[in-house]
Amino acid sequence: MDPLALSLTEWIVLALVAEGPTYGFAVARLTAPTGAVGAIWQVPRPRVYRALDRLADLALIEPCGREPGKGGPQRTVFTATAAGASAVGGWLICPVEHIRDIRTEFLIKFALLQRSGADPRPLLDAQAERIEPIILSLRRQRDQAHGFDHVVAAWRYETAEAALRLMHTARH
Repeated sequence: MDPLALSLTEWIVLALVAEGPTYGFAVARLTAPTGAVGAIWQVPRPRVYRALDRLADLALIEPCGREPGKGGPQRTVFTATAAGASAVGGWLICPVEHIRDIRTEFLIKFALLQRSGADPRPLLDAQAERIEPIILSLRRQRDQAHGFDHVVAAWRYETAEAALRLMHTARH
């Protein structure tokens, strides 16, 4: 599956379902502002259910049962298919392309790897490898820039350096 075919929200929902059988409201709780994942990226309940529908249409998840809801209708419990588990496994270790995505997509991937008990080092190593040439390019831009362009280039360079330091800090 092409990684661009899913939105970040759909990847997050797929990864949470891949942790083990679950239902929409449980995923929505995790992605709420006070949830374990919502501290990084929030997904409102209607978007969770839309993501579940799309992931099921793509055969990345499937219903595996029903259970009584608390004060509402029965809940559909979903599990990841083999294709869904494989796709999310690949996505979780794939580095983000842009420094601006470290705050969102990278941190989500790191958090989901931590939740699952998986080793985050492949992601950290791949991300550091992706960032290093960006830093070299940004350093050249900073060193050649003047005036306000220098300020912007210095900001971008320092942000990239901080991202690389995060990769090294997170390894320990």
